[in-house]
Amino acid sequence: MSKKKTKVRLLFVDNGLYHHEDVEILTELIEQHPRLIDCLREEPTVLQQLHIDITRLCAAYRTD
Repeated sequence: MSKKKTKVRLLFVDNGLYHHEDVEILTELIEQHPRLIDCLREEPTVLQQLHIDITRLCAAYRTD
């Protein structure tokens, strides 16, 4: 049985240039936090899977 994943788009800014990365995060991990940013910053499983430069992150939102 596979676990449901949620597609998330991360928008970064670097020296005035914007770029995005699309990632998938287990839905149950996102649901354990009141905000998506909390999951990205605090969830140990997410932190192990992704390297997110929080200082350059300007938006994160679900795409599905």
